[in-house]
Amino acid sequence: MSNLIEEEFELEEDTQKSKFLTFILGKEVYGIEIKYVTEIIGIQSITEIPELPEYIIGIINLRGKIIPVMDVRARFKKELRDYNDRTCIIVIHIKDTSIGLIVDSVSEVTLIPEGNIVPPPEINKSYKNRYISGIGKVCDEVKLILNCDKLLNDDEVDDINRLV
Repeated sequence: MSNLIEEEFELEEDTQKSKFLTFILGKEVYGIEIKYVTEIIGIQSITEIPELPEYIIGIINLRGKIIPVMDVRARFKKELRDYNDRTCIIVIHIKDTSIGLIVDSVSEVTLIPEGNIVPPPEINKSYKNRYISGIGKVCDEVKLILNCDKLLNDDEVDDINRLV
């Protein structure tokens, strides 16, 4: 019986392989591996919590579960914008933690074969590039593939886990 469960799990993993949820942040298109995405919700009331990093702007109550929320613009040190009707929260689950990512808008789920993903250029290994694990080539466009593991460092995960 356990072999059947393992086969179903592997099949589910295969159907998610190479699929990315793409979202817009300014002029750039980013992708998150679909396996991390729990759901997408509209912007809602956010409760601020003191003494967290400036990009963790607070928490939301999502059907009784407390979810910390990160403004991805603030995390990437981009100019902040007012939220509008296209702004949304992508809820992801990573490192045993659920967190909401506020983005300008969600685009689509895109298939990017492994062969179409190249490492980011090594010209500038600056602070801003550490969140990018690869560059996805889709037709004549590029998608910046996020390294979800590096969005939160271990100290921040500990701080966030104390909230929930």
